Amino acid sequence: MASLVELAFPEIEYPEADGRPIGETDFHITATLLLLQMLRDYFESNPQVYVASDLMFYYEPGNPRAVKAPDILVVKGVGKHKRRVYKLWEEAAVPCTIFEITSKQTAQADLTTKYQLYERLGVKEYFLFDPLDEYLQPRLQGFTLVQGRYQALPLSAEGELVSWELGLILRPQGDLLRLVDSYTGQMLATSKEYARRVELAEQQALLEKERTHIETQRADLAEAKIIELQQELEKLHRKKN
Repeated sequence: MASLVELAFPEIEYPEADGRPIGETDFHITATLLLLQMLRDYFESNPQVYVASDLMFYYEPGNPRAVKAPDILVVKGVGKHKRRVYKLWEEAAVPCTIFEITSKQTAQADLTTKYQLYERLGVKEYFLFDPLDEYLQPRLQGFTLVQGRYQALPLSAEGELVSWELGLILRPQGDLLRLVDSYTGQMLATSKEYARRVELAEQQALLEKERTHIETQRADLAEAKIIELQQELEKLHRKKN
């Protein structure tokens, strides 16, 4: 079966990797997957915002070694159809925002080679998050492009950052990076939280239906009782006459 590199550059011979796996912890995988899900849900209604995770991102035509696989990339101005790889020269759109979930294996590269590359390519925002709070100080860092150079974004007193490109506030919560809509102030839900909200809403709707049914029954009983009393009064009135 052809590799992603072979699919991306069928005309170029590329040596096989040495086969050694590069693993991540459950913390990093969970933080990445939840971030991907929340961003995709947030931009679901916008057909011109593409969000991907661990996608082979080629940035120089004819050079299969010029590739990165960001933990999360967000691109504006392209369709959200599924891709095998992302070729910068074909898409003609640089990611506006890239996230790297830093680990022991990636921390140095995240702060040096990737930083320099994303700056050179013109990625407007670059965020780093350390879910274990072991390799980055502070654990959440962000950079914005100003006249072609990255400048560090200021952390709030609560340790949060603002992504102006995405319209979101980035909020560390335990070993996760949560997202808050900067316009509404509402935290974006994970899939589990969303499912729980739907379940609670359904339960509330069922309780409301039962309450309405009980109130209707009570009203019917009260009306029947009133009619019964009126009939009794009419009988008494006829006896007296």
